[in-house]
Amino acid sequence: MFTSVLSGLLNTKHDIIAVFRHESVLYNPIKKIIFDILNPTYEYNFIKTHKLHEIKAQSVNSEAFIKQVKELNADLIITASWSEKFLEETINSPKIACINVHPSLLPKYRGPNPYLQTILRDEQYTGVTFHLMDKGFDSGDILHQAQVPISNTDTGLTLKNKCCEVARIEIQNLLNNFDEKYKNKRGQDPSKSSYYSHIKLSESILDFKKETTEQIDRRIRALSPWLNCHITYKNQFFTFKSHKIHKEISNKEPSTIVKKTKHSISVVCADGNIIEFFELKSKQPLLNIFCNNYIKVNEKAL
Repeated sequence: MFTSVLSGLLNTKHDIIAVFRHESVLYNPIKKIIFDILNPTYEYNFIKTHKLHEIKAQSVNSEAFIKQVKELNADLIITASWSEKFLEETINSPKIACINVHPSLLPKYRGPNPYLQTILRDEQYTGVTFHLMDKGFDSGDILHQAQVPISNTDTGLTLKNKCCEVARIEIQNLLNNFDEKYKNKRGQDPSKSSYYSHIKLSESILDFKKETTEQIDRRIRALSPWLNCHITYKNQFFTFKSHKIHKEISNKEPSTIVKKTKHSISVVCADGNIIEFFELKSKQPLLNIFCNNYIKVNEKAL
């Protein structure tokens, strides 16, 4: 999202007077320099290619950051996928406002990973919202929104890429019509808001007794690429490379392993349909080698 927004800004008449990337918060200055030399990120290369000035600080709420924003006489701060909560002094540091780019149709799906949450909850579309920042999380007045459709094959990553592309285009729309957008800003309706925090590791464990094939498929797609989903068998955990739904009703109980090949196993879900999982792996080296012999047909994946 960071480079998508920057790319869009470069296509406007406005000047990018400075950037501040997340590595500045994650690492101390010396460690950041070492990483930039030995393993430069895409964001770092983008900044250097376009010769953008970087703010030197370790937090958006630091005295150093706020001082540089004021010295640069910045009109706006625009954030994209930022982890820190802005304090009031930071919000007030630019001349006009701080604007956040949030990948959902606010006030729905506030929080750190709307890509994952919207797929998991079977939404047909999501979006990108540009809103003013305030003391809350993703709660400020809305300046501009655009919809993004969600397909039944989208993963968290593909949906993120779609939202980033929309953000790249719509940031231009926002800034090229900023006076009108700012004048017509609208508050968020708290009664329609929803917030989802980071997903828990326990939510990556597939529950064949409770979830249908479609629900499990959505869970796998939603968590990709942030978490690998796990199949539990005899108190061991297995990951897999890919999966496929088979629309064939089984008379076996949900969670029963009904088929095994050299490269896959097939498990009955809560709706009676079957999901086939390919190339199972275990973190235990020996178990990983004998994985195919270890798992038995007609036993339960619990």
